[in-house]
Amino acid sequence: MGTVRFFNHHIKRSFLVLAFCESVILFSSLWLAALIRFMGNYQLIQENLGLLWPKAIIYTAVVVIALIASGLYRRHQRYGLAGIFNRLIVAMLVAGTLMAVTFYFIPEFHLGRGILVLSIIISTCALLLSRVFFLYLMGLQGLQRQLLILGTEKRAASVNTLRRRSDRLGIDIVGYAPLPGEIPLIPKEQLVEVGGGLQEYVTHGGIDEIVIAVDERRGRLPYKELLDCRMAGVTVTDVLDFFEQTAGKLKIDIMYPSWLLFSSGFHHHFLRQFTKRLFDITASVMLLVFCSPLMLFAVIAILRESGRPVLYRQRRVGENGQSFYIFKFRTMSQDAEADGKARWAASGDPRITPVGRWLRRTRIDELPQIFNILWGQMSFVGPRPERPEFVETLTKELPYYEERHRVKPGLTGWAQICYPYGSTEKAAFEKLQYDLYYVKNYSLFLDLMILLQTVEVVVLGKGAR
Repeated sequence: MGTVRFFNHHIKRSFLVLAFCESVILFSSLWLAALIRFMGNYQLIQENLGLLWPKAIIYTAVVVIALIASGLYRRHQRYGLAGIFNRLIVAMLVAGTLMAVTFYFIPEFHLGRGILVLSIIISTCALLLSRVFFLYLMGLQGLQRQLLILGTEKRAASVNTLRRRSDRLGIDIVGYAPLPGEIPLIPKEQLVEVGGGLQEYVTHGGIDEIVIAVDERRGRLPYKELLDCRMAGVTVTDVLDFFEQTAGKLKIDIMYPSWLLFSSGFHHHFLRQFTKRLFDITASVMLLVFCSPLMLFAVIAILRESGRPVLYRQRRVGENGQSFYIFKFRTMSQDAEADGKARWAASGDPRITPVGRWLRRTRIDELPQIFNILWGQMSFVGPRPERPEFVETLTKELPYYEERHRVKPGLTGWAQICYPYGSTEKAAFEKLQYDLYYVKNYSLFLDLMILLQTVEVVVLGKGAR
């Protein structure tokens, strides 16, 4: 299965099918629980619960949101059945709590403890079985999308770096077809000979998609045969589009400027910017009210441990390269950079205080940035802002690095949920590829998905330093 472009974001069809099937399971679970509780008596169900379908919709929506927040719909799933089971349990416990809160504020949606608990038990068992079946189906070769990579040099070799099962979920790379004049960088056992012609090979091999990964196209590409394949219903994809759709990033080490020039995306129209700003203000105010006790606790903890200042102010680079001061709770000793030299935080950094380490692990140290969002310097979602010293260095070393400043920096971002924390140039390179994907495809829908998936990052302390 390929991907579907939904509100500019590329979503794997397999996950859309999974989400639909699991929504049906959740909707049915509530009905089944009610039938079991009242022994199949529809009259008793109606007398005690009234209309059940609106409650079933609310229950389904709440559980699906909890599943997204627990990381069970992430495109990069690298945990096995044990990890899925643990996340599923947590998601169902959170969903049960949210449903109880919903009952309290909206009594019309009340179900009763017995039916709610029974629904959660049924849903958990059914969802676990659906995940096992999903993983089994994705492993069946007959259901995987058969890909032929055209080319064997640098661009083709980059496809060969997708070795993890999560990266190749739902696809099967049949092989790499060399073109005349190429010096293969692909292992011999992965090379295939098209022999009698590209179209004949594609037809007999059951190829669903041809990925063009040729370093030099002029005089090498078999345009007539590719056109025949395209007219026969075979998808023909550029390798850069393949990475964008499959991995959710822009592969900048093999990118050519014309692709950026002619590809879709980069829409910054007024309505999109207005809805994003409205969302930022609304969410910031709500988060500020909700997190005020945590922020007060952080202030007291810092004062008791090392005194003032409580807040740490640091220059960062924002939209269009404009500098601004970011605010955080101070997590390092007061003389952390006494020599004036900027440094990335490292794992086990001795400059971080005990309280600061806890604040970083829980991400509470980032909460003062809510004021940066309210002032319009940042957004809730976007590339993380870097220090001018690092930006100057990275701009010289990494191609297209300045393009991440086309949008406002964010409290969280696509790179933060797709790639772990890193304090090296290599990590900055990897994160840049995800940041550029966001700049190209950002929308309110993608922002909501990132925020929900950030919950898993915060709860599990991923990438905290």
